[in-house]
Amino acid sequence: MHKGRLEGEVAIITGAASGIGRAAAQRFAREGARVVIADLDESGLMETLSLLKREGGIGIARKVNVAVEEEVKGLIELALATYGQVDIVCNNAGITGELTGIEEQDGADWQTVMQVNLLGAVYALKHVTPHMKERKKGAIVNTASVGGIRSGAGGNAYSASKAALINFTQTAACDLGGFNIRVNAVCPGLVETGMTKPIFELARDTGKEGKLGSRCELRRYGRPEEIADAMLFLASDEASFITGQALPVDGGNTASLNLPGMKY
Repeated sequence: MHKGRLEGEVAIITGAASGIGRAAAQRFAREGARVVIADLDESGLMETLSLLKREGGIGIARKVNVAVEEEVKGLIELALATYGQVDIVCNNAGITGELTGIEEQDGADWQTVMQVNLLGAVYALKHVTPHMKERKKGAIVNTASVGGIRSGAGGNAYSASKAALINFTQTAACDLGGFNIRVNAVCPGLVETGMTKPIFELARDTGKEGKLGSRCELRRYGRPEEIADAMLFLASDEASFITGQALPVDGGNTASLNLPGMKY
């Protein structure tokens, strides 16, 4: 019988109501993990839970706002109370914030973006670390973005929050490596999800759908399942000697300073 790559493990996945988070929840469950999924969108979250259970997966769901520390703490406690352990945390919840010029930027929007995209991961590590330290085992996978590596993939607040998340991934990896806790990040390029839906709808409405992903060397945009596969790798024992890394999963978008095919 095939043994899944996450057999016997427990994984918490935030932002699991749709897109990358949903794909990760289904993928991890298929590989044998018991999943604890969270999102602010309760209806989408329950749909995800129904989908993975339909495939024979095991999991529970809770509505959580990751910007609120007590709710994140409660999510960790729920996982421990239900399954007795937490092996993996995927901090995937995120928002784009407003797309405005520098003169029009709102400090409140910046704070909200930072609270969700950065502090949500900070809170999760804060409250899961004591348990993982005790077991000397753990894998954290943060969902950053190519926007955190270079500009041009979101507004200022979004890109800054993802750059900060990448740096936090590195500093946390250094803090926790001695306890056999690995901390890595995936940096998706353009992927069609609920968060990027307005971009795709605008392109289709204006007849520019063919240009979506055109700046990637693979000449296309990504699928949530492709990001989930990278997250699975980083969470699994196959990545046992990898920590503190930010892995672009972007079709080659960050590999070149030029447009595709324009290197020479």
